[in-house]
Amino acid sequence: MGLNATDTLIPLEQFPAPGSKVHYGDRSTQPGGQVATTVLACQTWGVKSRYVGKLGDDSAARLHQDAFRRVGAEAQIVTVPGTASLHNVILIDAAGERTVICQRNQQMVLQPGDLRREWIVNARILHVDGHDTAAATLAASWAREAGIPVVADLDDTYPGIEELVANIDYLIVSEDFSCRLMNETNLESALRKMQARYGCRLSAATLGESGVLAWDGKQLLHSAAYRVPVVDTTGAGDIFRAGFIYGLLREWPLDRQLDFSCAAAAMNCMAQGARGGIQPVAAIENLMATVARYESALGMPTFD
Repeated sequence: MGLNATDTLIPLEQFPAPGSKVHYGDRSTQPGGQVATTVLACQTWGVKSRYVGKLGDDSAARLHQDAFRRVGAEAQIVTVPGTASLHNVILIDAAGERTVICQRNQQMVLQPGDLRREWIVNARILHVDGHDTAAATLAASWAREAGIPVVADLDDTYPGIEELVANIDYLIVSEDFSCRLMNETNLESALRKMQARYGCRLSAATLGESGVLAWDGKQLLHSAAYRVPVVDTTGAGDIFRAGFIYGLLREWPLDRQLDFSCAAAAMNCMAQGARGGIQPVAAIENLMATVARYESALGMPTFD
């Protein structure tokens, strides 16, 4: 349950300086969004999935609905009449790093009253982001009551975020989120404190080409990223979380979950768009077996 967006992707030879003019050759428009992309990847890998989110009644909404329909994912869409769906502009530099210019529209915020309990409580896992904070908190509390584990993709300290975090089992955040939330400068300390304060089973931070750092209350685990030719980093974090959910459902050991997630994210970076590089599970496992990794920039061994 969470964000979707239509992405206009613009590759650039160089990132524009303030006040400058830059030229681009091509652009493409594709469906994206944090949770929507994660759900679509899970369904592609054979995990029966349901997406809950909000859309307008425009052509972008039809684009999203068609994408869910093609892979067979259920979509419970709250439609806002006379309103355009969220649309992001994404600039991609020569190294493949993306800069996202996000659109925000209060009409497109999923509200607690938009939810139906049955959408949540018959799942095996609930995945949320923090944008629709109040609705995500309600959904997470329903899941907790029903004994359903909750996975979260958080990248900003939205108002009310602490109540949401308190209802999360597997907390996977952006690199600086935990430091901001815990008022810490050291990532390892922030992950430890966040897990201890909120009682989540796992706290983890995705680190781009540095992979992921995770703390489960007993051990600190670092999984390095795979060295691949990067075309576009858009959606890498969303696919990482899909990989984590896939491994969680299969009850893999944590190190295998994190390695698979890093590999799935790396493959997605080899094509343009949030969903452009979603590959079959066999292809991801082949990458894990054949592709070298970046050396750790964290100055630590794999296990604490």
